[in-house]
Amino acid sequence: MNKKTLRTRSSSTTSKRKVERGTVRSSEMPPRKKVQSGVVSNGSVAPANGHLCIAPDVKVGTNVKFSKFINLYGCEVGDETKIGAFVEIQKNAKVGRRCKISSHTFICEGVTIEDEVFVGHNVTFVNDSLPRATSATGALQTEADWKVEVTLVKRGVSIGSGATILSNVVIGENALIGAGCVVTRDVPANAIVVGNPGKVLRYLESRGNHE
Repeated sequence: MNKKTLRTRSSSTTSKRKVERGTVRSSEMPPRKKVQSGVVSNGSVAPANGHLCIAPDVKVGTNVKFSKFINLYGCEVGDETKIGAFVEIQKNAKVGRRCKISSHTFICEGVTIEDEVFVGHNVTFVNDSLPRATSATGALQTEADWKVEVTLVKRGVSIGSGATILSNVVIGENALIGAGCVVTRDVPANAIVVGNPGKVLRYLESRGNHE
C-alpha cells in the first residue's frame, strides 16, 4: 500500500469522525445563517474577522456591534448595543438600546433588558425555578411540559461578572448587582445588592453617586 492511499484513508477517517462528533441541531430552532462579525447598520453586516450565528428571525437595531462566536435566535437587540464573544440570547428575549453585554453571558427566553444596561462577563439568567430533564412519563421534556418564568432588568442597571439572576424577579432602575451575586428576589431601584443570596448593601443617591 503506497503513501498516497494511506493519506486518502486517513483523511476519510478524520472526516467521518468530525461528522460523528457534530452537534445535532434541534428541529425547534430556526436555521442559522453564518455571517462575519462587525457592526450591523440598517440590516447589513460590516466585514470583520470571525463568524456569527444569527437566525433569520432575530430583530436587530442599527449600529449594533457583534463580537465573534455568538448565538442569537428569535430575540431582539436594540440600537447601538454591543454584544461580546460567546454570548447566547434565546428566543423571546429582548435587549434594549445602548446596552453592553459582555462575553460568555447567557440570556434565556423570558428575559427583558431595558435600555442602557451593563451586563458583565459570564452572567447567567434563569427562567425555570424547578427545571427537570424529563416529564412524569420519563420522556424528555418539551415546551409543553413547563412554563417560562420571566425576568425584567430595568433601565440603567449594572450587573457584575459571574452573577446569577433567578426567574420571576424585577431589578429596579440604576440598581447595581455585585460580581458573583445570586439575585433571588426583586431589587429596588438604585440599590446595591451583593452576596448569595443577594442582599441590599446600600443605596445610590443617584446614578453613579453613593450616599
